[in-house]
This record gives sequence, structure tokens and C-alpha cells, in this order.
Amino acid sequence: MEFLDKQIENYISAHSDKEPQILADLNRETWAKVLMPRMLSGHIQGRVLSLFSNLLRPLNIIEIGTYTGYSALCLAEGIKKEGELHTIEINEEHALIAEKYFKKSKFSKNIKQHIGNALEIIPKINKKFQLAFIDADKENYSRYFDLIVEKIDVNGIIIADNVLWSGKVIQKNMDDETKALNNYNKKVLNDSRVENILLSVRDGLMICRKK
Repeated sequence: MEFLDKQIENYISAHSDKEPQILADLNRETWAKVLMPRMLSGHIQGRVLSLFSNLLRPLNIIEIGTYTGYSALCLAEGIKKEGELHTIEINEEHALIAEKYFKKSKFSKNIKQHIGNALEIIPKINKKFQLAFIDADKENYSRYFDLIVEKIDVNGIIIADNVLWSGKVIQKNMDDETKALNNYNKKVLNDSRVENILLSVRDGLMICRKK
């Protein structure tokens, strides 16, 4: 589902900062070589992630779902010089593409890749985080949130992607993924540990701040 008229989308792109060249190259390779390239964060969402990171200037970032690395590189743009971005991906082929671009970037020493099940990996990362991005299997969003929220510092931000799920979250008959996302949105709204806003950027970003 397209939420905005294409001309409006083009206007937004034309009046937003351009993506860095390394991201343009990664975008192009992902669309040429990878199945389901629409999973890529892309230009506008990428600039949103970069903006939040630059505002927060986080020491540590955690990302659930690397895909081919676009969002990680955007998040890394605001990280402190000595900071670490821990990104978790279950698909080894996707992780290989991401690794190639991480090594090309100026953030190669900051980005720590983990390959495997995020539910098992997150508890093993002994860090406090100031920024988190969830963009993995939708059925486990709520479980990821519960694991991450305790590791997030006060005033830290958790961003979750795809929370509108092409508009399916307002339909009466929901599949399992849509139900999980709807439950996640309600969970965050009613969690006293955070304050939140749901933005209609791309496929929906749920953004919450740890109180």
C-alpha cells in the first residue's frame, strides 16, 4: 500500500538531504541482487534514522535485523567516535553483503556484526544502549522490545519499523504477522516505562523514549 501520492514522495525526496554515496551503492546492489529488496530502509527512512542518531549522539546502538546493512550505516552516522553498533542478522547471505559495505565505510571499527537468533544473542551483549532499531521477524517484536528496554538508558530511543504493515493493522481479518504488529503497537502504547509516537514514515515507525 502506498500511503502518499507518488508526486508528494518525490517532493519529499527532492527536499531532503541526499543519501551518502555508499548508501546509494548499497541500495543499487540490494535491488539488483537480493530477494525482497523493499525490505531496505531506503532514502527517507534512512535520513530519519540518521537524524535521530545525530540528535542522541549514542555511545552504543543495537539493531535487530541487519538485512544488507543500509539502516546500520544510517544509524552509525551519529555514533560517538568510541561507540559500538551491535547489529544482528539471521541470514548469512544478507550479512555478507552488509559486511562488505561496513568495511568500506568509515564506521568499520564501530560496527559489530552478530549472526544468529536475536532472542539468544541480545541477552549476551553486556552493554547499555541509547538507541535501538527493531526491523526483523514481526512475530517477535514484543519479545525483542522486552529484551531491549531493560538495556536502554533513560531518554534512550527504541524505533520499530513496519508497524503499519501496508495498512493491514486496521483490517478486521489479520494474519499472524499483522496481529503481532498490532499487539506490539498496543504494548508500547500501554507500557508505563516509555512514551511513544507512531509516525507514518514509509511503512510506519513506532518511536518510543525510555522514561
